[in-house]
Amino acid sequence: MTLFKKAIPILAFLAVTIGGATWLNHLFFKSEDKSALLPGNTTHGHYQIELQCDACHTNEKQKNVFTSAGVDNKSCLACHGEDLDRHSDSHPVRKFKNPENAVFLEHIDAASCISCHTEHNEKITGEMGVTLPSDYCAHCHQVTLENLESHKNLKYDSCATAGCHNYHDNMALSPGYLTKHFGEADILPEPRTPAVNTLARWIEDGNKPRTALTKEDIDAPPEHAAKSSHVEEWIDSAHSKAGINCSDCHEGLNGAEWIAKPDQNSCKSCHGFQVEGFLAGKHGMRLASPSLSPMTPADARQQMKMEAHHKNLDCSACHQGHRYDRELASHQACLQCHDDEHSRSYSQSAHSKLWLAELDGSGPVGSGVSCATCHLPAHRSGGHYSINHNQNDNLRPNEKMLRSVCTNCHGLQFSMDALASDQLIKNNFSHAPEPRHPGISWAVETAVRKGNEEVIDLKEWLESNPGKARHDFEAQEEISQ
Repeated sequence: MTLFKKAIPILAFLAVTIGGATWLNHLFFKSEDKSALLPGNTTHGHYQIELQCDACHTNEKQKNVFTSAGVDNKSCLACHGEDLDRHSDSHPVRKFKNPENAVFLEHIDAASCISCHTEHNEKITGEMGVTLPSDYCAHCHQVTLENLESHKNLKYDSCATAGCHNYHDNMALSPGYLTKHFGEADILPEPRTPAVNTLARWIEDGNKPRTALTKEDIDAPPEHAAKSSHVEEWIDSAHSKAGINCSDCHEGLNGAEWIAKPDQNSCKSCHGFQVEGFLAGKHGMRLASPSLSPMTPADARQQMKMEAHHKNLDCSACHQGHRYDRELASHQACLQCHDDEHSRSYSQSAHSKLWLAELDGSGPVGSGVSCATCHLPAHRSGGHYSINHNQNDNLRPNEKMLRSVCTNCHGLQFSMDALASDQLIKNNFSHAPEPRHPGISWAVETAVRKGNEEVIDLKEWLESNPGKARHDFEAQEEISQ
């Protein structure tokens, strides 16, 4: 008995060691889920690729020992560089290479992305993945409180809380842009979204136009003959009308082996811009890595419908089979998965009513507002618009929606007020917003003090003509000229 008691610690040690070794062996070599190896939770922007460590830790790819030191700016810019350029980054690294700004780096190394965005540190992570205290602006912008009358009683932790300032993207919040849209009506005279013409853009890119196809033109080999339902869907689609045959998708890019279920690699031969955007957003970013499986709604951090948890999110998840129905993909495809309050409220919203009116012909073309209208907005390139399939491109911070979405139909003040209300966003803008954003009025006051005659004339005219808006003033000015 005594011998057995002495052996208990040894047996326990062996059991723990063997059990641990077995678990680690399973974790490293058999299990697909290796999240237990992460040092902490990943932010909302990166959690879909959190198991592909070398996507960010590029400097340590050969050593396979991952630390924050292995994440340099090149890692971040590989994914975010184009977005920063497109939105005119307010704080690019080159700004801090200017000797005049070197003093600011004594407080914050603003030339390094990970100074502000450190991963796996949930306790100190705020909006936009920022891991610095919310008053970090004070280190560089003390002069703002001293020189701007409108800012004298404000605290530095309020700079970004009401959609006033974003560190990187301020295109829709700059004083010049605010005064340019001062006095606009809540709803613009002709509220319309840009017309999308993917075929025209495809031809503009150097492709030759094709003749519309009929059922007799189908070129699928006999052993892969299409089902009658597939033929009917295809013949009614934009693909057949644009001359896109079976082989264009099912033979993919290599033109040899028949592909039973074409994926994004087949789609990108014609829809390169759309596929590029899709792979950059959370819906498709896992597909951009050969080592990760497609995202499923079960992977999401927001509320999704249980019956959709198993679905793989690829191109065909929204553009079904041979149908490729853009109307279906614009909102029904979204609502088959999303089950948060904002999504559930859409069907009762004014936006939904406009969308249904456009579909049944009682509303003008371009007046409807679907899920895709706001979250997959039209992007202009050359002489035509195409849909940006990166659904995260304008989601955070939501002020990015101002230029690409909201101001197609609404005045800037109305749009800023709406986006500043968390409750309005949740209930899908069920009523008009209350005035809550002072940005335009502050910009106008500053312009008036500086003697901007154009702003002064408009301000005085609006005060003298209650109920009128900027477009009325501009129309009057045009007539008088």
